[in-house]
Amino acid sequence: MNNSQQRGATGRSQLRRAELIAVGRKLFADTPYDALSMDDIAQHAGVAKGLVYYYFKSKRGYYLAIVEDSVAQLVARATGQPELPGAERLRRTVDGYLHYAEHHHAAYRTIVTGGVGSDAEVLAIRDAVREELLAAIAEGAYGRRDVPPLARLALVGWLSGVEGATLDWIGSPGAEGRPGRSVLAGLLVRQLRATFTVIEELVPECPAPPVSPEEASSTPDDHGNPVPVT
Repeated sequence: MNNSQQRGATGRSQLRRAELIAVGRKLFADTPYDALSMDDIAQHAGVAKGLVYYYFKSKRGYYLAIVEDSVAQLVARATGQPELPGAERLRRTVDGYLHYAEHHHAAYRTIVTGGVGSDAEVLAIRDAVREELLAAIAEGAYGRRDVPPLARLALVGWLSGVEGATLDWIGSPGAEGRPGRSVLAGLLVRQLRATFTVIEELVPECPAPPVSPEEASSTPDDHGNPVPVT
């Protein structure tokens, strides 16, 4: 097999693996982990069970691959466009995070809650995505990914609140009075601004970043009316 053929085979292999992961995301979104067998997975994917074993070794390996793929998508959605100015990047990070949660309920819950039971490997994946998001927030705000411990604790507290609010938000789709994504994003950005202010007071070497023009103008409420951002 020449180099071109090898690249083609690798590309097909990656595509097939991605297709199996896409099937798995849908299956685990609707069916508890313990209720799915490898036979079920193969049947829904329309492939031989041996092919699933070939790519993922076991059902647990398959599940972890799905979680890792979901994490990669969340991080990519939330931390894209690093070329933007810091203030705009922060706003886009929050909106991208909520966009992912809004369109991938089950995957988001798995990432935030740690998956099936107390799964150490899934918890490690969850912790890694939290660290990446914290680093992205710090870089957008301060131009560096590492911050003093007290500033980090403040950002951890904010992110924990984001997770709780987002879980509640996606848990009530269609509920009367449920805010839209832009409204929730505006709320979370303002809370982040308040956190930056507190950090600046307690950690002077981490001054609050400037407010973006969008933040300085307004954020719509549930009815589309402007609410000044201060």
